[in-house]
Amino acid sequence: MLTTGSPTTFADQLEMLDVFARRSQKDIQAVADLRERYAAQKAPLDQLVGQLTEEEAQLAAKKKQIDTEITKLEKMRLDAYGSNGGIGELRPAPCPVQYDGSAGTKAAKFACAQIGKSYVFGSEGPNSYDCSGLTMQAWAAAGVGLPHNAARQRGTVPSVSRSNLKVGDLVFYYSDLHHVGIYVGGGYIVDASKPGVPIRMRTINAAPIHSYGRPG
Repeated sequence: MLTTGSPTTFADQLEMLDVFARRSQKDIQAVADLRERYAAQKAPLDQLVGQLTEEEAQLAAKKKQIDTEITKLEKMRLDAYGSNGGIGELRPAPCPVQYDGSAGTKAAKFACAQIGKSYVFGSEGPNSYDCSGLTMQAWAAAGVGLPHNAARQRGTVPSVSRSNLKVGDLVFYYSDLHHVGIYVGGGYIVDASKPGVPIRMRTINAAPIHSYGRPG
């Protein structure tokens, strides 16, 4: 266009080039404006992605911590009553139902370990027990002394209500207080009930309840 040789044509062509240049500039500016809008909209999204990434890292750390605690609790459970939750009729459920290292769960753990041993009147272990001999030795394992007699144990320990029962609490039976068992959680006690019947888990309502007590 610059070599046509006609001034008029040359002027027209320059004007046309100017129009093309202005249009191109508008197009370029439109692209730049669009790019700025995109960047403005992208910035909060990038911030959100960063926050989500940080939160995911925090959740992963918390999950790891929770998994570690679960592993610890599972080890405590296995230490308390082994990998097998029950051994038939004598132990129909995990015994004790929970174990946290407290005095009550230590006493219950000891009682649970005696399941299957025989009842012998007046015996306090290690191969046989009567009812108060079992509870006496169970709480001795937790560092608490009790007399070898159900009624005397009732007079020695503070009372608790059934709604406040904890693992390790004593459950006293019959109006004359001639029997006692140890609560192991989940509605179960462990007791040495009578000759010919081994130490076992059974429901807390297996006999008429007199009251409840908590040593320690």
